[in-house]
Amino acid sequence: MKIVLQITLLTCLLAGVGSPIMRAQDTPQQAAPDNTKTNQRDKDKTEPTADQQKENPSDRDIAQQIRKSVMKDKSLSTYAHNVKIIAQNGMVTLKGPVTSDDEKKAIEMKAAAVVGQDKVSNELEVKPTN
Repeated sequence: MKIVLQITLLTCLLAGVGSPIMRAQDTPQQAAPDNTKTNQRDKDKTEPTADQQKENPSDRDIAQQIRKSVMKDKSLSTYAHNVKIIAQNGMVTLKGPVTSDDEKKAIEMKAAAVVGQDKVSNELEVKPTN
């Protein structure tokens, strides 16, 4: 029994030889996200936030039309599909990260197609993925 256990242990040790063992201290450290500026901006009572979305039928319909258009576009990233679309009294504010200027423009165009260019506030931020 002791020999079988030793052979098993030796086999396990040999199988691990040559393969690097990653330890927590060996992994590269990634900087923690810093949302300080965004959080400060959103504390301002004049800045629209998602919880301020109006519940009147016309604003809900506007947000829904824009969201459907964004979700239908499969060329957009997951970030773009998840931007905040805030409709208030016929005005639309777009917030959140996207991965490129092209995505930023595409989402703005989709919103403008629904409410008109002069009623869209584009606050999307380009944050490329790593």
